[in-house]
Amino acid sequence: DKTVSLRKDLSEMHEWITQAEEEYLERDFEYKTPDELQKAVEELKRAKEEATQKEVKVKLITDSVNNFIAKAPPAAHEALKKELDVLITSYQRLCSRLNGKCKTLEEVWACWHELLSYLDAENKWLNEIELKLKETENIQGGAEEISESLDSLERLMRHPEENRNQIRELAQTLTDGGILDELINEKLEKFNTQWEELQQAAVRRQKSLEQSIQSAQETDKTLRLIQESLAVIDKQLTAYIADRVDAAQVPQEAQ
Repeated sequence: DKTVSLRKDLSEMHEWITQAEEEYLERDFEYKTPDELQKAVEELKRAKEEATQKEVKVKLITDSVNNFIAKAPPAAHEALKKELDVLITSYQRLCSRLNGKCKTLEEVWACWHELLSYLDAENKWLNEIELKLKETENIQGGAEEISESLDSLERLMRHPEENRNQIRELAQTLTDGGILDELINEKLEKFNTQWEELQQAAVRRQKSLEQSIQSAQETDKTLRLIQESLAVIDKQLTAYIADRVDAAQVPQEAQ
């Protein structure tokens, strides 16, 4: 009987739709690791592709029902037409929901990788600060050399806040949805702790270098005054020698 065959096809398709909804849309998902999130994205992509491929099946059933209705007595029309309409509506809703959830998870996956990218960039910058602090730990030299080290440290510290703001916003977006929240909180705590420690260490080093520059400048000034004084004395003594003045005559200069 053609009606029985059509109803069987409709029923099988309904069962598949119900199973797909339960498997991919009705379950509560938790993504605690990147692997779980990546697996969910891949599964939803496959489900979306499978649902798209079922479009051919739905079209065949639709054509079969419409052909049957065109030839069958009116009494058989209403029930089959209603079942077909329900099937088409359910199928379109499933495809729409799968597409929406797949798009959302793909955006979440992209958001996670964007967060990692910003964290990587900021951690590289923090490593540069750490190296610079080691370089300037026991710096030797005059005021000019110390001043150059201070300038290079200050240039490094003039780092835009934008990256850190992006990290905060991306992390908030993910953790608000309960996605990778433990892992993200752990990474952020480590990053923020290192950031604060190095910022404070850099500020201390800046003050220390400024003091070293001041001390070096004072030392340079003192040495210059001593050199000028020695030059005057040398000139005076040279004059005495030229004039054959005896040391006993100028005891202070002789001393």
